[in-house]
Amino acid sequence: MLNKIDIQKINNIAKKAGNEIMKIYQQDFKVDYKADNSPLTKADIKSNDMIAESLKDLYPEIPILSEENKEVPHNIRKNWEYFWLIDPLDGTKEFVKKNGEFTVNIALIYKNMPVLGVIYAPALDLLYYAQKDQGAFKQDKNKKPQRLPIYNHPNDDTLKVIVSKSHYNQETKYFVDNLKNKYKKTIEFIRIGSSLKLCLIAEGKADIYPRLAPTMEWDIAAGQTIVEESKGRITKYKTKESIKYNKQNLLNPYFIAIEKE
Repeated sequence: MLNKIDIQKINNIAKKAGNEIMKIYQQDFKVDYKADNSPLTKADIKSNDMIAESLKDLYPEIPILSEENKEVPHNIRKNWEYFWLIDPLDGTKEFVKKNGEFTVNIALIYKNMPVLGVIYAPALDLLYYAQKDQGAFKQDKNKKPQRLPIYNHPNDDTLKVIVSKSHYNQETKYFVDNLKNKYKKTIEFIRIGSSLKLCLIAEGKADIYPRLAPTMEWDIAAGQTIVEESKGRITKYKTKESIKYNKQNLLNPYFIAIEKE
């Protein structure tokens, strides 16, 4: 199945969804709130509809799980061999703040592991994409795609650590303090929204991203493929095991993303 997927077509779907998002981004828009108090805008819905309809047209045999239609019972989806996992607007809080740090995330899952990932940041016109065993790439606007990682800084005396803008908690602080003791380097913090955090790891612009706060499967699936195809890795915080998908509970364990070593 994977060899039948044209990743350039998935890239185009992400860009089309990004165009729909930008139409709303450039206007005044209403913000609603879900039961968990997370924001929801018309852009989330428009992007979701665009992606779902496009994927159904191209690959009608592959089911879809999205943040905006997550109520698919586990007894149905546990039988899925392949499925699309979508976050139509990752970083809605950043979208509402109008700081440009939001993305469209599309991943293909095969037997509980991501095998294709596309992340598009429409306000920045940045595209990241990867397919299992095919490498990871970044395309800045209409320039030629660059293979990831782009940057390499093994002798740098600074450890670049990504932290969430809204989830820098006590457990993360403890983890960072341990990094200081272990590596004997100056810590440089990088704060950025959405799945762009994982893209910076894949790019080589940052060394490590500890996520010791809640995320959902659709938040990181596309980014995991991109990180791993750039020779980085994402593992569970405590056990160092791989992150698995299509669990009964779609909440991720705490995890660590690390750049190529």
